[in-house]
Amino acid sequence: QLKLVQSGGGLVQPGGSLRLSCETSGFTSDDYGIGWFRQAPGKEEREGVSCISDNGGSRKYADSVKGRFTVSRDKAKNMVYLQMDALLPEDTAVYYCAAEIFPTDLDWAGVPWEDMCVQRNFGSWGQGTQVTVSS
Repeated sequence: QLKLVQSGGGLVQPGGSLRLSCETSGFTSDDYGIGWFRQAPGKEEREGVSCISDNGGSRKYADSVKGRFTVSRDKAKNMVYLQMDALLPEDTAVYYCAAEIFPTDLDWAGVPWEDMCVQRNFGSWGQGTQVTVSS
């Protein structure tokens, strides 16, 4: 059974930092990509924040978080992280990690952001964790 368990999140002041963690289990293969998404209050869609390929070699970010957020993964520990720095009030949302096994010959770097890190591409989801940025 595929499972993603998230930890981290909480309340932080503007300019502060948080790290989200996502532990995966139950995958028969480790060739899966991970996406981080967020759902802001009042929004129906989950917005892509960052995605990382199965080998960690390709990382993509939404324009709104470039230079502030960093995605990484430790395959030996089945862990994926989202380091969030210089947080802004507009980063307030419920954050989700998601996983999907993509074709092994997928050229992650060649796929545009808007086609790669979207909700419909990912089938397994974590439980979500609240991030609130407020003074």
